[in-house]
Amino acid sequence: MGSPIVKVEGLGKRYRLRHAGESLPYVALRDVLATKAAAPLRWLRGGPTRVTREDFWALRDVDFEIAPGEVVGIIGRNGAGKSTLLKILSRITEPTEGRVTLYGRVASLLEVGTGFHPELTGRENIFLNGAILGMSRAEITRKFDEIVAFAAVERFLDTPVKYYSSGMYVRLAFAVAAHLEPEILIVDEVLAVGDAEFQKKCLGKMHDVSRGGRTVLFVSHNMAAVKSLTSRGILLTEGRVAFDGPAAEAVDRYMGSATDRVAGNPYLGRGRHTAIISSRLLDAAGAAVHRYNPGTPLRIAIVLETDGFPGLSLEALLRDPAHVKLGLASIHQFHGLTLPERAGRYRVVLELAEMWLAAGSYSLDLTTSVVNSSWDHYVEHALEFEVASANVGGQPWDFQHNLGYGSLALPCVRPPQFLIEPND
Repeated sequence: MGSPIVKVEGLGKRYRLRHAGESLPYVALRDVLATKAAAPLRWLRGGPTRVTREDFWALRDVDFEIAPGEVVGIIGRNGAGKSTLLKILSRITEPTEGRVTLYGRVASLLEVGTGFHPELTGRENIFLNGAILGMSRAEITRKFDEIVAFAAVERFLDTPVKYYSSGMYVRLAFAVAAHLEPEILIVDEVLAVGDAEFQKKCLGKMHDVSRGGRTVLFVSHNMAAVKSLTSRGILLTEGRVAFDGPAAEAVDRYMGSATDRVAGNPYLGRGRHTAIISSRLLDAAGAAVHRYNPGTPLRIAIVLETDGFPGLSLEALLRDPAHVKLGLASIHQFHGLTLPERAGRYRVVLELAEMWLAAGSYSLDLTTSVVNSSWDHYVEHALEFEVASANVGGQPWDFQHNLGYGSLALPCVRPPQFLIEPND
C-alpha cells in the first residue's frame, strides 16, 4: 500500500462516568451546591456522601491505515465505538490519546439535517447547509439542480422546511451532503433515512461515490450493503479493532459474534416476571449458525427465566435489513400456549415456517408479555442473521437491489402451467 490518506495511531477516547447517590440527567451549579448542603444530612441518614467517577474507554489502542480510493466498512455492535471513531475522524471530538492524520478534504455525513434552519426555505437551506459542510457557493450553484432533483422537492423549494414532512426533510439533507466532492467521505447509516424508494437512490449514490475513486468510510448495520459497497471491513468490539481484512470475512465474524449469546451473559435488563437470557439460530441438526437458507424452517433457540407468573407469552418479531417489521411469531396468539407456571430457567425452540427472504441482514426482537396486557421483557435486535444470496430456484434475490419490491420472494406453490385456451 502506498502513502495512506487516513492514518490512525494508538487512538483512544476516554469518558468519565459520574456515579452519585442520586441519578441526575445533568449537573448544574445549583445541583453541586445542593449536594454539598445536603451532605451532612445524608451522612446522618447513612446515605452516600461522595460522588465517584469511573473511566470508560469508548476506544482503546486503535491502529489502521486507509489508502486513497479505498472503501472501508466499519462494523460492530451498538456501543462498540463506531460513532466515536467517526466523530474523531470528522474533527468533532478530540481523542484522549493517539493521533489521526488525514491527507485531504473531509466530508462527514453523520447526522442528516444538522445545520438546517426551520424558518428558511428549502432553497436557502441548500446554500446554508452546503456552506456548513464545506462547499463553496459556486460549487453549490453548480450542483443545485442535481440536489433538488435527487431530493424530489421541486414543488416545495420555496417553502420553509418547518412545513416539510420528516421524509422530505431527510431527503433534502441527504441530497446536499451526498453531492459533496471530498477526497474522504465519512458516512454513518445513510440507509436509515427516507422510504424504500429513496433508500434505493441512496445506495445508488453510494455506489457512484465508491466507483469515483474517493476514499469512503462507511458505517452501517446493513451487512448486505457493507459487503456490496466495501472491499475491506474493520470490526470493532468493545472499542478495539477485532478484525481488519476483507469485507465478507469481517461480516462473517460480526454475524458469528452476534449470535454467540451464552447463558452466562444475559441481555441487559429484566422484566417484572421474566428475563430473556440468550438466543441462537439453529440449523436442521440443532447446531448454532448465523446464516439462514431461504425455503427452510427458521429455528430459534431461546433461553429465558420466569417467576412462574400465570399467563405469560413469548414472541419473536422479524425485521428486514431496513429494520422494517415483517412479521410476528407468538406462542399464545397463534398456538394458545403460555410459559410454564413454575419458576425456573427454560430453553425453548421456536420453529417458524419456511420463508423466501431476500438476501441481506435480518434481526429478531424477542419479547415476553403478559397475555392481554403489556410487554414484560423486550429485547431489540436480540438475534441477527444473514440470508444467503441464492434464493428460490437458485436465483439471486438481494434486498439491497430490490428495495422497491420488498423483502419476501413469493414463489408459486407449483410451477405455472400454460394451457392453450380454445377459441370460442
